[in-house]
Amino acid sequence: MKSFIIRYIFIACVILVIPRYLKGITVDSFTTALLVALAMGFVNSFVKPVLKFLSFPITFFTLGLFSLVISVFLVYLVADYVPGFTVSGFIAPLLFSFSVSLSTSFVGLFLKK
Repeated sequence: MKSFIIRYIFIACVILVIPRYLKGITVDSFTTALLVALAMGFVNSFVKPVLKFLSFPITFFTLGLFSLVISVFLVYLVADYVPGFTVSGFIAPLLFSFSVSLSTSFVGLFLKK
């Protein structure tokens, strides 16, 4: 349980820092960043596998590039449900999802479940 809390606080800090470097993404507060971290975890765990399964033919024909569109869609989905988190454009949410994924992998190296 302690590693879960540390993981999400670290990811929330990353989510709070990302808008300083990416134009097109805004996060109002640390509470919003925590909600975004939890929502992204939920969406990546439950919604993303379903979308990847349903869009497999398109992803196959585009040589995997359609998975980038899915990642951007999921960031927009989280932005619709979390107040205080806004997203615009295509590149900013793509880089946002890439940054969150890297930070999750990085913190996963140091924290055991």
